[in-house]
Parts: sequence; structure tokens; C-alpha cells
Amino acid sequence: MALDIASAWEAVAPRYPELRGQVAIVTGSSQGIGQGIALRLAREGMKVVINSRTRETVQATTEQLRAVGAEALAVPADLSTEEGVATLFEATLAAYGTVHVLVNNAAHLRRYHVFEVPDGLVDEHLATNVRGPYLCSVRAAQIMRDGGHGGSIINISSIGGLRAHWRGLPYDVTKGAINSMTQAMAIELIEYGIRVNAIAPGPIYVGRPYPPGDPRLDEWANRVPARRLGTPLDIGAAVAFLASPDADYVVGQILAVDGGVVTQLSPRDQPV
Repeated sequence: MALDIASAWEAVAPRYPELRGQVAIVTGSSQGIGQGIALRLAREGMKVVINSRTRETVQATTEQLRAVGAEALAVPADLSTEEGVATLFEATLAAYGTVHVLVNNAAHLRRYHVFEVPDGLVDEHLATNVRGPYLCSVRAAQIMRDGGHGGSIINISSIGGLRAHWRGLPYDVTKGAINSMTQAMAIELIEYGIRVNAIAPGPIYVGRPYPPGDPRLDEWANRVPARRLGTPLDIGAAVAFLASPDADYVVGQILAVDGGVVTQLSPRDQPV
């Protein structure tokens, strides 16, 4: 279920005027959670860089954002490689000259039982989910430091980095690493006015694994204390807050945006 960008644009009210005119890179932003984040930051008046590996979806999202009045730049690139990271930042600097906000969202999402993990998948996850965000963060931090304006790096982790999924490998491993990276970078970069934080989404409905209207969606939602599934715009709202001056004293935190899942010991009808 693709996000209806035109409808969402009208429904979302900008709240952080200080972000207007700033530059945000959102990796993995041509669909799903990343698309919701990019839309929200664009709605705040930010210049948004749209990225994923797939040129067609990157261009489509960029064009839809431009159609509602957003300033958006399409940069297809594979961030599991050094070349892809270089492409992303070279294109951003050529267009906008700097970076104020980096959102590391791009990730491999596949999860398996420990005995069923396909050959090579661990390396793919580590390259995309850990190495890519690490390289992007270092590059963005250098730009923010050298520009003298500071900034914000926001990593999209997962509640699987805090509490294990059943059949969560190797994905949960990489999200645990992202949480540690968030904390380590946060305490080293804050002296340059660069705040590093992470968001751990819970169940967010992006049209998978069940189609709209499937009764299994209600069963899934009933396991969440909030009694609903999250949306990409829920995560976008949290990102906008963390990027804003209102979060100036929030440093090195892992914010669960999960409807209460991490807090819950077990669903109400499945006591332990």
C-alpha cells in the first residue's frame, strides 16, 4: 500500500518552522517508512534527498513530492557500497551545498530462524544495515562539523534491537548494532552540535505482509496495546521532533515508537 502523498500532504500540519530551508537526506525513502519520513520533513519545508537502490521508485516519489510543492532531489544509490555513499553525498552537496539532517532508514528486512539463514545474508545485512549507516553518518558528521552549523543524525532501528523477534536473525543483530552505534557516536559528536538518536519502530503497516482489508490485520493490531498498527507518518512525526530544536537536549536515545509493544510483557489474551 503506497502512501498517498497528495492526501498525506494536506493532512499533515507543519510544526517546526526552524527546519524550513534545511537539507535532509533520508535513505531508503522511495517507499514504506522512509517515504513517510521524507514526506513529513518536506512538509516542514526541508529540502529532502530521496534515495534507494531502485531508480524508478526514487524518481516516482521525488516527482510526487515536487507535485505538492516540496523541494526534493532524487539520488538512486546502493549504500552498502562506498561508491554508493559517495554518490549520495556528492549529489547532495552539488545540489544544496550542505546537510543538516541525516536519517539512516535503508535496511534489509528479511528475518529467519537461526538454522534457516541463507548463505551470504549475514554479510548483506551487515553491509546495508550497519556499514552503510556508519559510513553515511561519518560523512554527514564531517559536513555538519565543517559547516559549523551542527545537525541531527537519526537512525531507524527496530524494537527487534531491544527485544528479540521470533525468527529475527540476522536483522535483530544489525539493529542492536545500530543502537550501540547511536550511543557511541552521540557522545562523541555532541561537542560539535551534532545530535545522534535512534527510533525503534514497532509494527508499522506498509501494505505488507497482508493486503488492506485482510482480517489478519485486526489480529495483528490486537496484539499491540494501542490497538492499532503504526503508519509511516507516525515514524515521520518522531523524526521531525528529533530533528527539531525542541529535541535539543535529547542525545543518544533509542525512542520506541511502537504502540506500547516493548513495554508489554505479553498480549492481554496470552498471559505468561
